[in-house]
Amino acid sequence: MRVKDLPRRERPRERLMSSGPAALADRELLAVLLGSGFRGSSAMDLAAQVIEHCGDLDGLAHSEPHRLLAVPGVGPAKAARVAAAFHLVRRAQAEPERARVTSTADLAAVVAPLLRGHSRERLVVVVCNTRGAVLRRMVLTEGGSDHTTVPIRDVITAVLASHGTAFGVAHNHPSGSLVPSNDDLAATGRLAQAAETVGLRFLDHLIITDTEWRRVQP
Repeated sequence: MRVKDLPRRERPRERLMSSGPAALADRELLAVLLGSGFRGSSAMDLAAQVIEHCGDLDGLAHSEPHRLLAVPGVGPAKAARVAAAFHLVRRAQAEPERARVTSTADLAAVVAPLLRGHSRERLVVVVCNTRGAVLRRMVLTEGGSDHTTVPIRDVITAVLASHGTAFGVAHNHPSGSLVPSNDDLAATGRLAQAAETVGLRFLDHLIITDTEWRRVQP
């Protein structure tokens, strides 16, 4: 039976979208990747043949594209698609683990490389997920030698656009002073309030110098 002849709720692609990839068997997931079958064989039939040809899923994951071409119905486009998908998985697994922010000291370590040694004040935003893994860190503003703005709306927008659930901010004092200004103190309060309003977790606001750091607490 062709995949398109199945009831819509039983088709692999539709089930993946409604129930998630974990609900699909190996051959169904591969059928979604292949996209189509050939000469009366459905995409799921072809997927089963490809897995059988490679021995098992691990064999498929490490197969060169030209090996897949030996399966009738698998042309260069399908072989390249499958090989590329598994190679992307291997690249993702080989990437170093993301830095995590589980304490104020962790936040200081993440922002310091972007702030130390600069003659102008910078504001850095660090975006994290629910487990504290750093999704993004960015220099949001850069001002003069003794001041930079903290645009509350832009900070929150940057966090939401990065799909974060928590964030911290830091700025440097090129003068070497760790004493927060009145603006620093006020900005911390506004950030905490804005984060609470949109359901984000505000981690901290730090002042960074070339040798030390300090929390800004209103």
